[in-house]
Amino acid sequence: MPPRIMLLLLLLGWCLAVMVGMTGAHSKYRDNIPNGRVVPNLCSGSGIWKGVGHNAPAGRGPLNSFGKAYSASGSWTKALCNADSDQDGRSNGEELGDPKCVWTKGASPAKSTGITHPAICEPITSAKCKRINSAFNV
Repeated sequence: MPPRIMLLLLLLGWCLAVMVGMTGAHSKYRDNIPNGRVVPNLCSGSGIWKGVGHNAPAGRGPLNSFGKAYSASGSWTKALCNADSDQDGRSNGEELGDPKCVWTKGASPAKSTGITHPAICEPITSAKCKRINSAFNV
């Protein structure tokens, strides 16, 4: 096989391995918060925010306010649930469907509709939220 084709195949294999690794990187975290697999992408108006604790919807890169709080707590705790990471007046638990902060991993959250992002201040058009959300480009 010519070296150029071999190099191309090696590069494609490496890219595939990186993409597979990225796909699974946030799965464990998404399962550690209520409704972690259905947090909407409020910036685009559609889709799911897969890296809930990151500024980028797909994950990776800098942590957002919720990601920093989660990292400090190490898991879904009553304190993290009751906190308001995005300063919009709703607790992380309210935004993620666990308003009474009783959810445990593997259980169904109290709510599965009306889920919002715990690090994106709403309403996104308010002056306060525009300032808070500046890292998200909303």
